[in-house]
Amino acid sequence: MSKNKITQLFKINYPIIQAGMVWASGWKLASAVSNAGGLGIIGAGSMYPEILKEHIEKCKKATNNPFAVNVPLLYPDIDKIMEIIIQEKVEIVFTSAGNPKTWTKYLQKHNIKVVHVVSGVKFALKSQEAGVDAVVAEGFEAGGHNGRDETTTFTLIPMVKEKITIPLIAAGGIATGHGMLAAMVLGADAVQVGSRFVASSEASSHKNFKEMIIKAQEGDTQLTLKELAPVRLLKNKFFEEVQKLYAKNPSREQLIELLGRARAKKGMFEGDLENGELEIGQISGLIHEIKPAAEIVKEMMEEFEIARKEVLDF
Repeated sequence: MSKNKITQLFKINYPIIQAGMVWASGWKLASAVSNAGGLGIIGAGSMYPEILKEHIEKCKKATNNPFAVNVPLLYPDIDKIMEIIIQEKVEIVFTSAGNPKTWTKYLQKHNIKVVHVVSGVKFALKSQEAGVDAVVAEGFEAGGHNGRDETTTFTLIPMVKEKITIPLIAAGGIATGHGMLAAMVLGADAVQVGSRFVASSEASSHKNFKEMIIKAQEGDTQLTLKELAPVRLLKNKFFEEVQKLYAKNPSREQLIELLGRARAKKGMFEGDLENGELEIGQISGLIHEIKPAAEIVKEMMEEFEIARKEVLDF
């Protein structure tokens, strides 16, 4: 791994990056992943500026290793968030849900490495043109907010790799060492893992939600609400209400009314499994146990090495 572009860029031991997930990735998870040799990320999407500041400060105390902050660029207090990131001397920022040109150069002027999350080749090229240090290409299998084109990771990664020259991180449907090897064979330099870390001991997601993830089977998630922002959800009472509304050919306003406010917080953070929005990836059908983040990183790396030898012996 010594020549790996991502481990060199971020100064980490393993090319495993924990995704910045709303209501799941606070300082405890980020520091645990970073301490285990991966790159932990604090997900700012669900945090007020002062809460983010607190999480960054706690993460600094909990790890001496590099960690990052994920910032959705649609965030209402984006100026305050970026100011805190600079004040706290965060070294790596992952941006998503917006134009990478807006903040990339500004952050880089403050010696911050910038990675942008994309769902297609066109956006990967725009990110490269904006000067980002790397891109995350996230396939349709991923949990949470997703691309509209429904391009799967297996096809997206080689398509993006063909067009860009900067380091590439694969995301969507990766939770094992075998999945990690597959992504890297297809051209990725590293993997970003979300769902597997949601079901970790240190994740701030509610225990009820974690338990539901490990019980999930193939087919228990589905992409919906495309008219608002495509999101992959576990099927529950709220999901069924969405489906019933779709049967009536609803307007965008009716969908917004049903979604309401803080639906994701209700499900993932407060543990309301019936009325909450439960964002998780298709790979949840392969997650069977809640484990410490360090154990997840260790198992993925061990499995990756075994899988690599298996492929060489094929």
